[in-house]
Amino acid sequence: MDARFVGIADLVEAPSVAVVIDVMRAYTVAAWAFAQGAEKIVLAESLDEALALKARHPDWVALKDGPPAPGFGAVNSPGLLRSIDLSGRTVVQKTTAGTVGALAVKDASLVLCAGFVVAEATARVLRTRNSDSVTFVVTGEDGRAEEDLACAQYIARRVTETGADAGEYLRRGAASRAATELAEGVREGAHPDDIALCLELDRFPFAMVAALEGSLMVLRPCPVPPDGPAL
Repeated sequence: MDARFVGIADLVEAPSVAVVIDVMRAYTVAAWAFAQGAEKIVLAESLDEALALKARHPDWVALKDGPPAPGFGAVNSPGLLRSIDLSGRTVVQKTTAGTVGALAVKDASLVLCAGFVVAEATARVLRTRNSDSVTFVVTGEDGRAEEDLACAQYIARRVTETGADAGEYLRRGAASRAATELAEGVREGAHPDDIALCLELDRFPFAMVAALEGSLMVLRPCPVPPDGPAL
């Protein structure tokens, strides 16, 4: 498999297969939202769009980076989200990097969104498809976020080496700028457990697939049977 690792700004055309990585914290949060019962996640282009969608659908839950704000029922923190019952709900998510990355590749034939918590399930989808070329979108820090690059490289390696060890990659994530900022309280809307939750390998057995549904980019969980095709 030919794996490319690029930042959002480096995307000049839609790849065939894209894996959008945001470890700290958008796609760790998304995975937790599904674990808490969410049916789907709408990836919003802006805070205004998120609020407009919420206004049209009062039963939806809007989620964003930073501290709580009017109109938003949740923030981009796995530690805070894990206590919210989202059974059957639709979540509208807008973050600084993760949602932007997914929307940048919305025309790809397959878009997977991932973090360490769904790494093996994501790799299994790629193995099942036998994809010749995969573009990994490193969303954080203009493509330089160490935790995102480490996760992307680990997933790429797992596609061809199912016995690959995650230790080195998780250590890189733990030493990243994002982890440091979370630990030091630089980032608002955080929980003390966020770093550990973001670095919890294969917490969930599903992958996450984003696709256009009408005019909206919608993320849904994709169950991956142990010995069967994912898609």
